Amino acid sequence: MPNHQYQSSMFESETHVLKLFEADLEYLPEFHPSDRSWALFQDILEQTQWRQDRLTVYGKEHLAPRLSCWYGEPWMDFSYSNQTMSATAFTPLLLEIKADIEARTGGSFNSVLVNYYRDGQDSVGWHSDDEPELGRNPVIASLSLGAPRDFHLKHKVEKAHTKKMVLEHGSLLMMRGLTQSRWQHQIPKRANAQGRINLTFRTMFDYKGRNAR
Repeated sequence: MPNHQYQSSMFESETHVLKLFEADLEYLPEFHPSDRSWALFQDILEQTQWRQDRLTVYGKEHLAPRLSCWYGEPWMDFSYSNQTMSATAFTPLLLEIKADIEARTGGSFNSVLVNYYRDGQDSVGWHSDDEPELGRNPVIASLSLGAPRDFHLKHKVEKAHTKKMVLEHGSLLMMRGLTQSRWQHQIPKRANAQGRINLTFRTMFDYKGRNAR
């Protein structure tokens, strides 16, 4: 059990609207203050049952360059790169974080993918969070804890439209609207980076497109 006493973020962070073509992005650089963010980082690191998946990319299988855990209801299997992750029940700490984000953003989430980038060699390649189970125009709330990491975006069709930014410790990135259908994003390798935990909250639907929560 965590022995930290958490306090509300107080929602003091200024919201930055990122003006990108066919995207709806908002960035809150200090959603949680640094001390609370480090406490969350440590407790999530210790509480999570991390797994390292084997991914198939271009027909070749290899270990994912990061550790992960998927949380949600029992029916919420999450599949990507020919791998399926079975959902783990939300911990009290993750429910608290989820409620904090929902109160600030007006969103509603029933699942979260937690990734641990152990150092600068861990990464995630170009992708979109556009699985059918997320429905049309999914809302993704991405909370970053730990070392800052570069975040790159590129439009799927209009190649001139790109964006590079840094996701800071304690920051929240909201991705809405056409962002997932029109854009891809990645976390590239970064020399000498320390550990980072990223939580991407989302809403899973059943196969008929209904929110099963």
